[in-house]
Amino acid sequence: MSETKRNNQYEDLISFILEARKRGFSDPEIITPLLKQGWPDSSIDKAFSIIKEKQSRKSISITIDSKVYSLLRTRSKKNLLTLEEQIEDILRRSCINTKHVKKEAKLDDLFVSIFSRRKYQNKK
Repeated sequence: MSETKRNNQYEDLISFILEARKRGFSDPEIITPLLKQGWPDSSIDKAFSIIKEKQSRKSISITIDSKVYSLLRTRSKKNLLTLEEQIEDILRRSCINTKHVKKEAKLDDLFVSIFSRRKYQNKK
């Protein structure tokens, strides 16, 4: 069974949990009536895990020109990734590489330091 079909199986349960959270109920306060209504523990646990998965990933929107889009599209096909996965990979690698930026580097903006290709030489 595909992940989408499994997630759709729990739609009502997930909707109930999300609505209850919006109204200020804690997770234990949500679980108690579900158990009383006959929902199996495994279904409740799975619904909570689906919610956690969805909430752990954040989304952003960016606007890029057509040349950059074409380059990203070509690169993603070469790497056998979707365009979104390719962009996520590039951002992740850029953020990981910032660990190597020396603290003495004086850049005007943290954003520039994260995405800069500027290499810092070790002072001997």
